[in-house]
Amino acid sequence: MAGDKVVIAPDKFRGTASAPEIAEWISQYFLECGNSVMKLPMSDGGEGLLSVFDGVVRSAKVTGADGRRITSDYKLDGSQAIIESAAAIGLSLVGGPEFNQPLTATTKGVGELIRDAVFAGAKRIIVGCGGSATTDGGMGAIEALEPISRLAGVELIVAVDVQTRFSQAAVEFAGQKGASPSQIELLSRRLQALEKTYRTRFGVDISKIPGAGAAGGLAGGLAAIGGTIVSGFDLVSEVNGLHEALDEASLVITGEGYLDDQSFNGKVVGGVVALCIDRSIPYLVLTGDIDPDIYSRLPDSSRFYSLVSEAGYELAWNSTQTAISKVLRKVLGEPSGS
Repeated sequence: MAGDKVVIAPDKFRGTASAPEIAEWISQYFLECGNSVMKLPMSDGGEGLLSVFDGVVRSAKVTGADGRRITSDYKLDGSQAIIESAAAIGLSLVGGPEFNQPLTATTKGVGELIRDAVFAGAKRIIVGCGGSATTDGGMGAIEALEPISRLAGVELIVAVDVQTRFSQAAVEFAGQKGASPSQIELLSRRLQALEKTYRTRFGVDISKIPGAGAAGGLAGGLAAIGGTIVSGFDLVSEVNGLHEALDEASLVITGEGYLDDQSFNGKVVGGVVALCIDRSIPYLVLTGDIDPDIYSRLPDSSRFYSLVSEAGYELAWNSTQTAISKVLRKVLGEPSGS
């Protein structure tokens, strides 16, 4: 195996480590083995998007999902800005679903970040949608951007990791954000009304755009004012050169914090695994843990390893770097000469 080229392309392990950290920790084992290593930290457009892009970190005071004023970061790389919705309106920022107010949670903070980026000279703005507390259909963000003419000459890219339609956002995701069944029904009616409002006001029919329901409809709202919805995984893969790296790869390592059905629906692990299978490249998936219900549906369960199962819960959570090293040595053997 020494001398082989190993491509390391993980997502974040939410709650323990960023994608660049995971890639670095995995790389240490393969460098000990004498491999050529290429680290390509990944994101599907959700939390962690900022960490995989270059640029200068800028901070702005914005409105959180719960209405409080908070400081949120984005990146500016020349005339390109990268905004992570979760950094402004993330569910974790309001304390999780039990503390969220689904009916009033607002996307205003994302609009304020876009506005700040425009004032800073950005001509291309990437907005990653994922991990939000909101289901306001992007209404708050649009209000913060008034007048919309300020976006003239700005390319707005909306990166998503789901295919959910705009009017289905509440049914699909609001329950995870603390909404009751009656609130989900109310939010759904509000989204349906917004579809008509956006069509009348902006001349854009967002009802049939795949992914418009991302971040509680924020993606659809941004599409209504000229944004282009794209796959977050495809966008990051193009930016960091994943496809070119795979051309020379002998082995690919990917992973994420928790593997479940959603992992194969627009997410990093599913995307990387699909590319490896298509190109007949050996791959290995390291995860914090795996939903036991999906084992029978994995493309090849022998290639999927849970840190919790292989190294124990405490080590997986409290010393993820050590757990990764332990699992790689268990699965692939000790590096030669160690």
